[in-house]
Amino acid sequence: VQLQASGGGLVQAGGSLRLSCAASGRTFSSYAVGWFRRAPGKEREFVAAISRNGVTTYYSDPVKGRFTISRDDAKNTVYLQMDSLKPEDTAFYYCTADIVRRSGVWSADYWGQGTQVTVSS
Repeated sequence: VQLQASGGGLVQAGGSLRLSCAASGRTFSSYAVGWFRRAPGKEREFVAAISRNGVTTYYSDPVKGRFTISRDDAKNTVYLQMDSLKPEDTAFYYCTADIVRRSGVWSADYWGQGTQVTVSS
């Protein structure tokens, strides 16, 4: 499956952005999907994931309560609604498919090219 993320940009602290990730391939609905991010000088970190049926969602502690992940399988698209953005949310955001958590560590088999999110203070 191929993934194309969009929706990044520059926003002031407290603002909102919605990232989208369009997937190609007929098997999109069979994958759990999610988002990671990498901030300058930091390790890549898990942000959010949603189950194959869209019922269960997972969030990292830094974004819990502010970000919302959702999916529209009819459009082969996953979204990340980001509210109350903070400067520390500045990062390159990557959408992924076939995301899993093993021994507390999230990983994914398919990665998109990423989109930059910059939050100014």
